[in-house]
Amino acid sequence: MTRQDEVPAELRRLWGLAGPARLGRPAELDVASVVTAAIELADRDGLAGVTLPKVAKALGFTSMSLYRYVGSKDELLALMRDAGLGTPPLIDTSHWRDGLRAWADAQRDLYARRPWLIGIPLSGPPSGPHEIAWMEVALASLAGTRLSWPEKVGVLGVLGGYVRHSVQLSREMAEGRGEQSQASAEREYGRALATLVTADRFPETAKLFGSAVFATPANDDYTFGLDMILDGIAAAAG
Repeated sequence: MTRQDEVPAELRRLWGLAGPARLGRPAELDVASVVTAAIELADRDGLAGVTLPKVAKALGFTSMSLYRYVGSKDELLALMRDAGLGTPPLIDTSHWRDGLRAWADAQRDLYARRPWLIGIPLSGPPSGPHEIAWMEVALASLAGTRLSWPEKVGVLGVLGGYVRHSVQLSREMAEGRGEQSQASAEREYGRALATLVTADRFPETAKLFGSAVFATPANDDYTFGLDMILDGIAAAAG
C-alpha cells in the first residue's frame, strides 16, 4: 500500500491530506482557505478575476505567502476545479440510461451556475476527491452493462465532453447575440443565409435553408445530442 509520504505534494493538497509536520507557530493560512477565497472571486468576477495577488489581498496576506499552500497558479486552478465541482447529487444508478442522463443534467446545471469551471483547462484524468465522486456515479450507472472498462472510460469522456461543449457553446452564442433571443437570431440567420447559399454551389445546404427549420426553431439541441449519445451507448452495450 502506498504511504501518504509517497504521494506527490500536489495530490496530498488536492485530497486534503496533512503535509509533513512543521516546527514553530501554527500556520495562519491553510489550503482550504486559499481555495475558498479563490472560488469566491471566481463566482463573483469569473476566472479572469482570479490571480494570486487578488487571492492574497482577499486573505490579507502577500502573494509570496500563498506559494507555501499552492505551488503555482495551475495548481490553484486544479484545486478550485475539484472544490468547485462539489459532491454530486444523489442519483439513482439502478438503470444506466436514466443514471447517465441525470449525471449529465447535473453537470450541465453546475456548469451553468459556475461557468468558470469550464474555463479551467483539463490537464489530465480526474484526480481529486470530488472529480472521483462524479466518476463513481457514472461508473455505478454503467455497472450493470456489458461494457468493458475501456468502453466505460470512453463513455465518460464522450458524455462529459459533450456536456462541457454544450454549455460553453450556449454561453458563447448567448454572449454573441446580446439581448436578442435565440429564436429571433436563428430566424435572421436563416433568412440571410437563404439568399446566399445557392443550390448550384451547396445543394444540400440550400435545401436546409429552404426548409422551415430556422423559421420556427423549436429543437432542444442539448437533449437531441444527449439522446444520440445514449442511443450509441445502448448499441455498444448490446
